[in-house]
Amino acid sequence: TFCDDYIELVKDRANDFDGSHEPAAVRSARATLAIAVDTFVRLLAPFLPFATEEVWSWYRSGSVHRAAWPQSVGLREASAGADAELVARAGAALAALRKVKSEAKTSQKTPILSVTLAVAADRPEYAEAIEAVRADLTEAAKVTGPFTVEQATQAVDSESADGAASVAVAAAELGEAPAKPAKKK
Repeated sequence: TFCDDYIELVKDRANDFDGSHEPAAVRSARATLAIAVDTFVRLLAPFLPFATEEVWSWYRSGSVHRAAWPQSVGLREASAGADAELVARAGAALAALRKVKSEAKTSQKTPILSVTLAVAADRPEYAEAIEAVRADLTEAAKVTGPFTVEQATQAVDSESADGAASVAVAAAELGEAPAKPAKKK
């Protein structure tokens, strides 16, 4: 879920290619990604020794196998006050948006011209999470027009990680898929 959800949600903000993001938001995304990668590399080192050593060498000196084991205390302090479920809830919305494109058999880069997400009536925390990450979700899903979140009037068919219905796309209009790059000869 870290790659499928979190990285997809923040990569545009972290890269800030067009300079449209607040500097503090860019720093936040970059810092979180750096902490996560550093932690994952150390945790995976015993299982993927050569790959993690190579990744470690890209941004650190010495060996990952001599680095201190990550401590949860430092990670808890870094994330104090954060909503631990936010990424999972935002991920449910991102998955619903991806599903529309998959079912249409189109590229995930295809813009969504307009979309309405339906959130289960008994899951208001999902609507709150979607609003909290609206800008990142809009960029990740390539939503270019109206993006509405509403309470579902009937059962939602998308499943969240705990098996309870959570978020589904009630209506969506897809744009034209981007042209595929020409193959090099």
